Amino acid sequence: MWRITDISDTVRRLFLPAGKAIAKTGLTPNNLTLIGFMVNVGVAWVLSTGRFLIGGALVILAGVFDLLDGALARSTGRSTTFGALLDSVMDRYSEAVILFGLLIYFAYQGATTEIILIFATIIGSLLVSYVKARAEGLGLDCEVGIMRRTMRLLVLALGLMLSAVVDQALLVTLWVLAIFTNTTAAHRLYFVWRLTRSQPPTQPPPE
Repeated sequence: MWRITDISDTVRRLFLPAGKAIAKTGLTPNNLTLIGFMVNVGVAWVLSTGRFLIGGALVILAGVFDLLDGALARSTGRSTTFGALLDSVMDRYSEAVILFGLLIYFAYQGATTEIILIFATIIGSLLVSYVKARAEGLGLDCEVGIMRRTMRLLVLALGLMLSAVVDQALLVTLWVLAIFTNTTAAHRLYFVWRLTRSQPPTQPPPE
């Protein structure tokens, strides 16, 4: 059975030819990372205007675009430690700005429930990434949980597009995201606890 990491590796390999083609333009991976963020800002603007069908399709397109910087880095051998950090940081910003676009729309509608759910989703999404990063900083592998960034974007895109034809589809989607992003963060925290509970106590690192 394939693991999620196996599928991710396969997707990355599929994008290598695109990375080689982009390399001919002279763009660097970091350039592409920043351009990808600006694309997501544009998607957020579309969502803030309530055009959810188009916005859902653009979320998927922007997600595909986000894979290109990594493909460019691998195909040109220009992967760097800072580039990897920049990519991770801008991924977090991109996801937050998309959700912020939705928040702006619902704020104008006075939709309190949706605003609360979007806020909970933003917090959960950040914690999913933070727990994993913190665990890896401690030398632990924390590749668990279903609501990773790719899954979150797919669920959001599907909910946005379905909302054009199904009443309450987006509200249900926001409930799913709010609950399962935070559940995934809790799952990762529990997973690390299970890994470390038999270890002797250690002195905390200095601040």
